[in-house]
Amino acid sequence: MSENIERIKCLIIGSGPAGYTAAIYAARADMKPVVYTGMEPGGQLTTTTEVDNFPGYPEGIDGPRMMVDLQNQAERFGTDVRVGMVTKVELSDKIGGIHKAQIDNKNWVEANTVIISTGASAKYLGLPSEQKLRGGGVSACAVCDGFFYKGQDVAIVGGGDTACEEATYLANICTKVTMLVRKGEMKASKAMQHRVENTKNIDLRYHSEVDEVLGDQVVEGLRIVNNQTGEKEEISITGLFIAIGHKPNTDIFKNYLEMDDVGYIITKSKSTKTNYPGVFACGDSQDKEYRQAITAAGTGCMASLDAERYLNSVEDIVEPETEEASA
Repeated sequence: MSENIERIKCLIIGSGPAGYTAAIYAARADMKPVVYTGMEPGGQLTTTTEVDNFPGYPEGIDGPRMMVDLQNQAERFGTDVRVGMVTKVELSDKIGGIHKAQIDNKNWVEANTVIISTGASAKYLGLPSEQKLRGGGVSACAVCDGFFYKGQDVAIVGGGDTACEEATYLANICTKVTMLVRKGEMKASKAMQHRVENTKNIDLRYHSEVDEVLGDQVVEGLRIVNNQTGEKEEISITGLFIAIGHKPNTDIFKNYLEMDDVGYIITKSKSTKTNYPGVFACGDSQDKEYRQAITAAGTGCMASLDAERYLNSVEDIVEPETEEASA
């Protein structure tokens, strides 16, 4: 480890609505935050063509442009935004302890506080035709994008509670929802299964998988295959929603932080505090219920406030610029 290691007062790992909001609040509190953007600067919203449900944008805005706005706002208050990925951490379990993070498998930095906003990645089917049309009718969030398909025919893939919730949500605004379940039964709760089965405009199909998403620039249809008979069928749709789960981007913290069985970081009560002092988690890295840009931003604010209060409660915090390199 380098002798001239950099000391940061507030290290924010990951960008997106949570990270940039945390940065805005931290910078205004003179915490001199440094943001490492990660592999996908701006997070999942950079793959979203239209954001229509974030307050302050009455005409809507495309996801990448919104992330640029948030970054510019964070930088206006002095946030240091750096393109890079934290590839390893060494967290201290002592109050007032110093946390360490390695950037791009090379240089290390030290931090008095760490805010984790690494988000979660939606699971996709992995079909080339699906990936080609992400943002052109293929979405992993019905609540985010369903409005754009009002009065149209759509399809959803999945058999869990989330898939059922999103299918019934879509059924309220779309003409028809074709729901594809890979197995012969859903894994959702019985209550959610009954809700789907009793919704007239949901066409529930078991043993069904996506063979190919049809369309050049936007989704125009779907080729479905019955995985028992091999029979294929094409249907006309304008939107395809994938609801087969998310994976939080938290693997580098698993040897330190308490997580659930999926990998979402567990935070204490109504806060962003983790089981390590001075380490806070916000956004989709700890939220498996809502997963919205506005809720992520809200927890980003909370994380920054929690970090500020933590710093104020710890005595003898040394300012980064006056810290001398260790011998």
